[in-house]
Amino acid sequence: MLEKPWLRIAIPVLVTGIALTVLHDLSAHVKWSDVQTDVAMTSWKLMLFALLWTAFSFLSLSLYDVFAVQSVAGGKVPLPVAGLAGASGYAVSNCLGFSYITGTAIRYRIYASLGLDLGRVAGVIATSWVAFWMGLVLVLGVLLTVHPDGISKVMPVSETVETAIGLCLLGALVAMFIWLSSGGRRLAVAGIGFDLPGGKLASLLTLAAIGDLVGASMALYVLMPDDLGVGYPYFFTVYIAAIAVGILSHAPGGLGVFEATLIAGLGASGRSDVIAALLLYRVVYTFLPFGIASVSIAVASALTQRHRIGGAATWVYRVIRPIVPMVAAGVAAVAGVVLLVSGALPAGTQNLGVLREVLPLSFVEASHLAGSAVGVLLLLVSRGLFRKLYRAWVVAMLLMVAGFFASLAKGLDTHEALSMLGTIGLLAMFRGAFYRVSGASIFRLNIPWLVSVVALLAVIFWIGLFAYSHVEYKNALWWEFAWNGDASRFLRSSLIVAVIVGIVAVNSLFGREIPTPVRTEIPEVVERLVMECEDTESQISLTGDKQFLISPNQTAFIAYADTGNALISKGEPVGDETAGRQLIWQLREMADREGKLCAFYSVSTKYLPTFLDLGLSILKIGEVARVPLKDFSLDGKSRKRFRQARNRAEREGYVFEIIPKEDLAPVLPELRAISDHWLAQKAGAEKGFALGGFDDQYLSYFDHAVLRDGKTGKIMAFANLFQGGNKSELSLDLMRYEPDSPSFVMDALFAEMMNWGSQQGFHWFSLGAAPFSGIENRQLASLWNRIGGFVYEHGEQFYHFEGLRAFKQKFDPEWSPNYLASPGGLAAPRILYEVNILISGGLRGLTK
Repeated sequence: MLEKPWLRIAIPVLVTGIALTVLHDLSAHVKWSDVQTDVAMTSWKLMLFALLWTAFSFLSLSLYDVFAVQSVAGGKVPLPVAGLAGASGYAVSNCLGFSYITGTAIRYRIYASLGLDLGRVAGVIATSWVAFWMGLVLVLGVLLTVHPDGISKVMPVSETVETAIGLCLLGALVAMFIWLSSGGRRLAVAGIGFDLPGGKLASLLTLAAIGDLVGASMALYVLMPDDLGVGYPYFFTVYIAAIAVGILSHAPGGLGVFEATLIAGLGASGRSDVIAALLLYRVVYTFLPFGIASVSIAVASALTQRHRIGGAATWVYRVIRPIVPMVAAGVAAVAGVVLLVSGALPAGTQNLGVLREVLPLSFVEASHLAGSAVGVLLLLVSRGLFRKLYRAWVVAMLLMVAGFFASLAKGLDTHEALSMLGTIGLLAMFRGAFYRVSGASIFRLNIPWLVSVVALLAVIFWIGLFAYSHVEYKNALWWEFAWNGDASRFLRSSLIVAVIVGIVAVNSLFGREIPTPVRTEIPEVVERLVMECEDTESQISLTGDKQFLISPNQTAFIAYADTGNALISKGEPVGDETAGRQLIWQLREMADREGKLCAFYSVSTKYLPTFLDLGLSILKIGEVARVPLKDFSLDGKSRKRFRQARNRAEREGYVFEIIPKEDLAPVLPELRAISDHWLAQKAGAEKGFALGGFDDQYLSYFDHAVLRDGKTGKIMAFANLFQGGNKSELSLDLMRYEPDSPSFVMDALFAEMMNWGSQQGFHWFSLGAAPFSGIENRQLASLWNRIGGFVYEHGEQFYHFEGLRAFKQKFDPEWSPNYLASPGGLAAPRILYEVNILISGGLRGLTK
């Protein structure tokens, strides 16, 4: 259900809107100046306690992964790496939100870079999540069982029911510990399985979860005013609820939603000191760990790039490299938030007084608008940094330089200007991570990113409304230009931000371009290598809908297509094997520079070691049938149908003929008419990429086999012949007939071609691929093999998979596997969909 785009947008936006409305009502009688005073009056002792609890929480967070890798991938990941992965992942996700994009992605990339497969990485992350819930169940179970003062306010039930619920939770947890302690427990979902922790590790994971929960909640609790009158058990319960609602909102870090839920749950409406505590908590628990993680990663990245990597530093480099773009995206986003929040709050009166002496008001007004525009553009460009785009890095650097000058010109905000310089320095150290040169717009967002930006901007807009709640709104505010006109500047900058986001949103949702195939000229070297190649499948490269990578010495090439999301090779390299391996790497590197996926469709075992070296996954997509032509005959029961068709064609005067490609031009109009009639009867359209269509230039490369009606001389069926070098193999691509011709025509033509190939001395006749054939659909097979096997077994009524294989089996062929080499995980079905688009023009074309 949530796959529907409008739901993915509506639900988090609705939650955020409701939360901000509640927050606005709860803080209606609070002034921004009071909040500033309460922040200034907070003692350093309380801040130190909050810092210590934050450190305790993040130490516990790092232990999640330390214990999880011991359970799932013991000995394969250094424990310091696991601790770093856990702490840095949570530091980023706590700040930016969207944990499945940020924190989970960071941990996945770290573990994958160390050689863990998808199943083990999923196991580590799943074990960490299970540990969190085990700790939460234990804490809530204890609280409900002993029902301390205040918890009954959250659970409006009797003490007996409350105790019963607590005992049930604790009983279920004990039962799980006993089950895990028996050993050898394993969890498998959709073909991906991993070992569950034993009793000892499960206990340690639960303790880590308790440390995380207690540390995080205490970091805020110690900052709360003493007269709030709320005990820790009640506070803890409300805190957990606030985190859950914040996650549902998709706002970065649950910003605004977390605060609204907490204030409402604690009954702290109208208290400036509570809002001050929440503000300080954001600084201590959200932004400070993210800043420390960012600076540490930046310094380590710079050092590892300046010095030779070796020894113990190798794993440091392997850990840092894949997460740098995410951290850089976060740094840019935080810099944008700083500029936007600054634009929403009143400027210092003293600073404006200084500017008044040296700058005209119009310059200050323009700088204020520029600062907000730069802020929202930094938020938008952060996705380009996430995708490792070099142009995004350049634009982000320029935007932050502009933000530096805007910070000074709009209010002489030196702290903000210094933060811009700091982010410029961080991004400068990350320079080496941005190498992709994709032509895609750096301001085009996907739905999750767009929702996150909109939710964040809604929170920032509320901050402005809160800061100017004492100002009575009137239309004249939009046009008031004065040194003390902070509210007017806020309104105008909010409008600029809304316009920019609106344009980007429309372009992102409705302005996507789908590349249309453009016929390309076939280079002479490609023509030569194709005709010399012994594998006839290489001749599909001549269809004109592909691009080519050619080795410098012109001894090999790869034919590929660009779908906009992926570079997909049709088949493996053609030509010299050594040069072919280099071309495989070259295509993979080109795709990486452009921020696209890379896959190799319909390949044999020849280059499998190279594909594995690239880190690609190998998925079997079917089998190819080849019939030996030495001593070929149509004798035997299985070939009776073709023998009878050939004999009948001879009796009725049909003539088999080979038309050389040099003599093809005069008969092309007749062949086109046959093809058009055949397509009309099939209600289909020409295919592409892996199949040829009727194209004069393409067909002119091949000799054609035809079957004529001997009485009228009319061609009734034809096929273009693929002839491999050194007479290694004979095959065909297009095979079409007049719909009103006798039923035996196609079988007769097929039999004649194979017999002719045998007489000409060809070694093999390729019958082509049987999709999904030979794929094992067993319990222990991989997820995608099981899906392929299911499709083969149950898709017969739609695509006749079994019937196609049975037809080819009549010739007693030798079967060889056919593979797809693509990135692992969920990329495989995406690649198959992209191939479907190339071949059939989308799902609609395939269904037809």
